[in-house]
Amino acid sequence: MTGDLTLASGRWPVPPGSGYRFDDLFTLPDLPRHTELLDGGLVFVAPQPNYHSLLVWLLEARLRAAGPLGLRVRREMIVRFSDRTALEPDVLVVPASAVRSPTQASFEADEVLLAVEVVSPSSIERDRDLKPYLYAGAGIRHYWRVEWESGTPTAFCYRLGSDGRYELIAERRGLLAVDEPFAVEIDLASVERL
Repeated sequence: MTGDLTLASGRWPVPPGSGYRFDDLFTLPDLPRHTELLDGGLVFVAPQPNYHSLLVWLLEARLRAAGPLGLRVRREMIVRFSDRTALEPDVLVVPASAVRSPTQASFEADEVLLAVEVVSPSSIERDRDLKPYLYAGAGIRHYWRVEWESGTPTAFCYRLGSDGRYELIAERRGLLAVDEPFAVEIDLASVERL
């Protein structure tokens, strides 16, 4: 173990001088679910509102149903960007070849075709600014951000441009219908009936 993490006893984790590493996400005891690693520091995820889990479930189900045979849809799996940075998109799409075993717990960033984040009150800045920057820098071709605005979900769909930055290709409120990275139609407003 490279640092002291004793959350069950009520003590805050004390990182090693060089920060935490990717492998620590899988070996530190009592690490809360959905912990991410950012530049060697642990980022804990706050409890999520009801709409967050419903939207993640809906997006995963519809992407899985619409996705071509050579792709796989996963939710809440760690994506490694470097030994000091690993994030957990809410939903991700990878080629089937990236799924190597049933016990696999992570993917490399260059294996991800689409990363989806459902914004919650505790992740607004990370999902709007930081994660797209890191996803684009790693070459992830598509990024979707779904926000709960005025009681109706709105999706912002981006494609990686030739300049290495994301360009908005669709902004859809309620009904998301896009052709990239593959054709899919998702009635985001149906989450209100779930």
